Parts: sequence; C-alpha cells; structure tokens
Amino acid sequence: MNNRRTMESLLTEHGRTFADEAGIRLRDTPQPLYQLLVLSHLLSARIRGSVAVAAAQALFAHGMRSPRRMLESTWQQRVDALGEGGYRRYDEKTATQLADGAELLLDEYGGDLRRLRRWADGDLDALRSGLRRTPGIGPAGADIFLREAQAVWPETAPYLDKKALQGAEKLGLPTSPEKLAGLAEQARPSGRHGPAVLAAALVRAALDKDIVADLRARA
Repeated sequence: MNNRRTMESLLTEHGRTFADEAGIRLRDTPQPLYQLLVLSHLLSARIRGSVAVAAAQALFAHGMRSPRRMLESTWQQRVDALGEGGYRRYDEKTATQLADGAELLLDEYGGDLRRLRRWADGDLDALRSGLRRTPGIGPAGADIFLREAQAVWPETAPYLDKKALQGAEKLGLPTSPEKLAGLAEQARPSGRHGPAVLAAALVRAALDKDIVADLRARA
C-alpha cells in the first residue's frame, strides 16, 4: 500500500474539520472557542456526527453563540433548538448541561477559554482536566475539542487521540502521531492541511468503513 497516496487522498477528499462543517470560523477568540466546546459536547454523545453538527448549527442560529446567550436562553428554547437539529435522544439532559456549562465557564473563566489555556501553560493533562470540569464534557468531548483547537492552539499539536489513531490503523497508516504528521506534510507540502484537518480526516475514516474501503482499494 502506498501510504503517501492514501494520505493525500484522505486529506483531499475528507480533510475538513468538524468545526468548519458546523460553520464555526475557528479563531483564538472567546466566541468561536465556546462554539467549539458546544460542538464537542454534542459530538461526544452516541449519536451520528451529522446530527450533532446540525444541532450545533440550530443552537447558533437561535443566537446561542456565547456562554452568556446560552445562559440567557430558556431550557425549552434549548430543547427546541436541539430537536430542530434532530438531537432528540439526549435533548433534555443536554439542554440542562449546556446552561450549567455556560455558567461554569462564565464563573471560572469570564466566558473565555483562553484563560484555561493560559492556566494550563502547555500541559495537555491540565487542559483535558479543565475541559472535563464542564458538565457534559467527558474524556471523548475533551479529545474532540483539542483535536480541533490545535488549529489555533499549536502547542497542543499534533493532537491525535485514540479515535484518530484508530482511523490510521484501519487505513494501514502509521499509528505514531509524529509519523502521521510527517506523512501529511509530505502528502500536502503546500501546508493547506494542518494537524486539525489531519485529525478530523482520520476520525472520519475511523467512523466510516466506506471511506476505508474506498481508500484502501485505490492505494
């Protein structure tokens, strides 16, 4: 199997972050970082990724784009927005957790996750622990957030968690984060694809057997 060809096809065809899919213009500023936290919360549930993305889009479309606006919304408004996105199985619990998480973020960090970043000072374990204090954010949610946030928090890169490495293994690629990052750089030397895109592409492969079958057949 030609690993470089596989990586190039993976990045070209499936290299899109989940934040981008949800319409989040990720920057190192409070509002998009909060929106990424909400998306990570939704994606971490046992529900289709497309549903989680649609639910995040519905919340944001209804104005719940910041912790303050989330906290000012009613529980029913949050439930309705989640339902609009098809996120019905966990809607009531999640509606409560979103408000509790917004309140904690405002109380602890003034609504600004960059304060958590500064407090962690490059310590990934501290970052994960800080994120997991948010109601609804467990180990999976923290991993999702950091996979995507490495696009604007480069000190965390390359952040390739178990799910991303599972995708690499299914594709027959190396399972070392450093080797994968190097292979991605060789495959796309223009730099259009950063580590967050690499992580998202590998996760898509981990979650979709058709992607794996297609790429392996062409390698």
